[in-house]
Amino acid sequence: MYIVCGIIAVVRLASKSGERLGVIIKDSLKRLEYRGYDSVGFAVITHDKRLVVRKSKGMIDEVSSKLGFDLFDGLVGIGHTRWATHGPPSDRNAHPHTDCNESIAVAHNGIIENYLELKEYLIKRGHTFRSETDTEVIPHLIEEFKKLGYRTYEAFKAAVSLLRGTYAIVAIDREVPDRVFFAKKTSPLIIGLSEGSNYLASDIPAFLPYTRKVVVLMDDEVGYVTGDSVLIERLLKHYELSELSSLGSIEVKAVPTDYSYRVRIIEWSPEMAMKGGYPHFMLKEIHEQPIALAQTLAGISEVINDVVKVISRADKVILVGAGTSYHASLLGALAISNLASTWSSAIISSEARWFIKGLGSNDVVIAVSQSGETIDTLLAVREAKKRGAFVVALSNVIDSAIPRESDISIYTRAGPEIGVAATKTFTTQVVTLIYLATKLGEYRGVLSNNEVSSIKASLREIPDVVSRVISVHEARAKELARRLSRKQSAFYLGRGLGLPTSMEGALKLKEIAYIHAEAYPAGESKHGPIALIEEGFPVFFTVLSKDDGELLKSNIEEMRARYAWTIGVVPSSEEEVIRLLNDVFVMPSLNTYVAPIAYIIPYQLVAYYTSVTRGYNPDKPRNLAKTVTVV
Repeated sequence: MYIVCGIIAVVRLASKSGERLGVIIKDSLKRLEYRGYDSVGFAVITHDKRLVVRKSKGMIDEVSSKLGFDLFDGLVGIGHTRWATHGPPSDRNAHPHTDCNESIAVAHNGIIENYLELKEYLIKRGHTFRSETDTEVIPHLIEEFKKLGYRTYEAFKAAVSLLRGTYAIVAIDREVPDRVFFAKKTSPLIIGLSEGSNYLASDIPAFLPYTRKVVVLMDDEVGYVTGDSVLIERLLKHYELSELSSLGSIEVKAVPTDYSYRVRIIEWSPEMAMKGGYPHFMLKEIHEQPIALAQTLAGISEVINDVVKVISRADKVILVGAGTSYHASLLGALAISNLASTWSSAIISSEARWFIKGLGSNDVVIAVSQSGETIDTLLAVREAKKRGAFVVALSNVIDSAIPRESDISIYTRAGPEIGVAATKTFTTQVVTLIYLATKLGEYRGVLSNNEVSSIKASLREIPDVVSRVISVHEARAKELARRLSRKQSAFYLGRGLGLPTSMEGALKLKEIAYIHAEAYPAGESKHGPIALIEEGFPVFFTVLSKDDGELLKSNIEEMRARYAWTIGVVPSSEEEVIRLLNDVFVMPSLNTYVAPIAYIIPYQLVAYYTSVTRGYNPDKPRNLAKTVTVV
């Protein structure tokens, strides 16, 4: 299962009795609250065919009590708990969103990449928008097609055919009060089948108390559910707005899908269902990284150009972060320095005050924080602002403290991360910083067209690459973890971009498996750390490229000579290095700057399985919290 926000939709037959629909929607959303908790809302078509929408910023219990979810009933309804991606958490940005006539209501997970183009077109056609979200274009598009004479389902399909990006969509129309329309691309959406009622949800826990019979929808599938039927079709064609003479020229092409062979019975407990069948959130979140990367890349292009223009004029660029965000900052600083020929350095947030005093109005600080609330990073932002520096926030949480106090914000789209050990938030931070450095190098004319094309192609491919790395190496990581679980210490060695990758690998092992793990520049290992090497001492080597391999071969030989247990994450092209190691994760050969995003995956898996083997809960490591809000 994947990420970002919680959706529930319910449709019942008139003869179906039981709880009020508002209660069912509220309880279903409670089971999805781990997916998003900025705001919550629902839309119900009542028995007398009114469309009632109630929504607000806040947690589910608070909003439900304030707006009286439990009081509403009907045959059809949709609900949504939000993790903000476009527009800060607010009452007006909460889902569902409606058309001008408040006849159609829509809830949506994902990112509509071309929403600005669609929004501008619809405004010219007389539509009024009430929110800052990308989602609101959907009900207005459906309304526009209905004005052109399309019936509701045809209008829904035509609207979906114009969307570019990722989406799980549910929609209701008071003119068709017996069905919920749906569409799916990349973002998850699942049908729950029951006697006299059917459900749609972004994750199985939502409807698990009502049914265990499910159909997992596939990309480009559209359709609708009623109380006793399901229609699924595959949409065959998507359109660009620019290629149309008018909206009325869209010919919706879809073919019916036989889904009967896809019906399955879920045997998970409710707790396991929340974790998508995984034993821990951390493992679930490791597996969510391909979609997190894809959605982050899809959503960052709007703001990056503005950030690039500011950084291109800077004398110095400082990145500040704590823990995992510091390691991402190190990778970002190296990329900005080397790809864009712009002086850049990374500083641990808690130490930043001693460096930031030298900054001025021609300098830029990039504050990297998953939560946007990390106190050391927030204090560094305030100090930088005092000195006149321009501050860019990179966060996973819209409208959190650090973005609010910064001059401009870039948001990753990793979705909620429940496990304390950062996984998908790290890789989405890194992919954003590498994309930023590449755009900066392109803007400044430092990179050739071929270099830019190569890096951008690697970034486009990285979600699929990460997916394959997980599939290929998870079993090996589990096997290696059995041996590693009996060790007391480990070293992680790397050079260049491989060093921050090694640092992040060591951090994961120590914070969830409680094994002393330290990362060093490989060339520094002979200046002290090598004194600790004895037979069987685990030493990990991060090899990202041929250049790394040439430099690291001598370091591997030094460790082998002292009977260390040598383990490597190595590109398949480096056959000589592979032969030198005792154990190796053979990785795809990637652009050096993009490689850390994939090469961290084996380290995450090794840490996870070592923790589990040692009998610990990797989701809740001792003495650690997800967000540090005290100095």
